[in-house]
Amino acid sequence: MTDASRVRPSGLRRRPGPWLLAGLLLAAASLPGGLAAAHVVRVAPEVGVARPLASNPSFSVSLTDAPAFVPRFLNATVSGPVNVSVHLSNTGAIAHTFTVANQSGVVLNRSWTPQQLDDYFSTNVSLVSKNVSAGESAWANFTLAASSTFRSFEFVSTIPYQFQAGMWGFLNLTPIGPSVVVNESATASFQFIPNVLSAGPSVHGPVSLHVNVTNIGGDSHTFTVSSQANVTLTSLANLSTFTPLANVPIPSGAPGFAWANFTVPAVGVYEYVCTISGHFAAGMYGFLYVGVPVPAPPLSPSSAIVEVPVLLGSALLLGVGLVLALVTAYAGRFPKEPAPPEHGS
Repeated sequence: MTDASRVRPSGLRRRPGPWLLAGLLLAAASLPGGLAAAHVVRVAPEVGVARPLASNPSFSVSLTDAPAFVPRFLNATVSGPVNVSVHLSNTGAIAHTFTVANQSGVVLNRSWTPQQLDDYFSTNVSLVSKNVSAGESAWANFTLAASSTFRSFEFVSTIPYQFQAGMWGFLNLTPIGPSVVVNESATASFQFIPNVLSAGPSVHGPVSLHVNVTNIGGDSHTFTVSSQANVTLTSLANLSTFTPLANVPIPSGAPGFAWANFTVPAVGVYEYVCTISGHFAAGMYGFLYVGVPVPAPPLSPSSAIVEVPVLLGSALLLGVGLVLALVTAYAGRFPKEPAPPEHGS
């Protein structure tokens, strides 16, 4: 006859079997998501995006008793909105004005009387009008909207008969393509940070670029931009065929810096490199996107499938499943040994 106390432990050993199996299945089901959650990484670095460079021409003009403006012609190459500043110095013994017509391309009639000149500026408000007393100085500041065409604004002195005697001049503004500025860093690990620069996807035609490159490492570098669009350099020998758009030495030692000022002739992707021996081969290069959108960084395989919260939930379930499997395996598999039966029972 079989002793019942000898049968019971066998049942106890089988009892945790379903829980153990459930825990292992739960852990196995959440394992891919848990591993993916631990492996969500950024594939691409930050992109350095250019910002418009302010176009702020500044001039110094003397007002003399000749009467005359010296110089008479003020010339500037500008892009976008224009903030003009003119420092006026009256070097004579009588007062003068600096009055700028607000219409481009208009040449005021030299035969006008002082009253007719006043009437013109009463009808057409000036861009700016400054009265400068003898021996004094002043600033004339005004803003002009962006324009893609050449503009010329006449300026005069409205003191009676000074304009008629020759006290006039012209502010000439020649437009260029968009002008933008961007920041770049060169590191001791032979990298550009960031290694992707964008002048903006809406840029068309030639664009004037101003890149401030800061050396945050201890080695000398160069910021050299290939002149060939949409070509990936395989070696520095490719640069010798065409003159680079820019080739600026970056002083050694932090924080050395230099400005790379150059014009990109057309839209496209331009590679920039460091030409110091060994630096390009070590990975010191990047790409400049002009008028071309920067491609979205590729997603890692895990994050391309599910969202981060789901991945984190899977990782949590993985942990719960493993703990459940371990607890049930050890707590239920080795039950307390039953007491031996008493003699005679």
